[in-house]
Amino acid sequence: MTAVKKIQVLIADDHYLVRVGLVGLVNTQPDMKIVGEASDGAQAVELYEELQPDLVLMDTRMPVKNGIEASLEIRKKHPQARILMLTAFDGDVDIRRALDAGARGYVLKSSTGEKLLPALRAVVEGHLWLPQEITARLNSKKSFEELTSREVEILNELAKGLANKQIADRFNITEHTVKGHLKNILAKLRVSDRTEAVTVALQRGIIHL
Repeated sequence: MTAVKKIQVLIADDHYLVRVGLVGLVNTQPDMKIVGEASDGAQAVELYEELQPDLVLMDTRMPVKNGIEASLEIRKKHPQARILMLTAFDGDVDIRRALDAGARGYVLKSSTGEKLLPALRAVVEGHLWLPQEITARLNSKKSFEELTSREVEILNELAKGLANKQIADRFNITEHTVKGHLKNILAKLRVSDRTEAVTVALQRGIIHL
């Protein structure tokens, strides 16, 4: 009897214990096997080239190259690559960046094996996999205005605790201009102060610490 070809999975996550758990889960499945483990995005790109797996289970935030950058690089050379994002971050901006990078699914690390395994199989078969909570996050984005690149830059400086004068010096602009950007940021994020703006921006994945 001819053995059924197993789904070959490459895992990319910088946390060793997470990888161990995923290896144990996937390898219990008779139709799957782990063929490689990467601890950062650059290694994920290298291992994909070497192993040509059926699926990459990719964390979004890793050293050297993050999961978004690694996915873009893999998909640029191998547009047929199947990538499933597995992450702790559920911000709508994080999700959209992953999908724009070519990911075919987005699953939270808080999901149980019962939710993760169907996602693996669905993505390998070419389907898009977005759990209900992820779809809800994406839908929530539709009610928000997009921030400009300069507004995001200013948000990053706010997150560092910089005052308006320091931000003005940082970008060689006036304090009046900074205040104008801050007013727009508060309106677009629907918040009342700079602390709340930073909190919401972090939650949505607009900025990262």
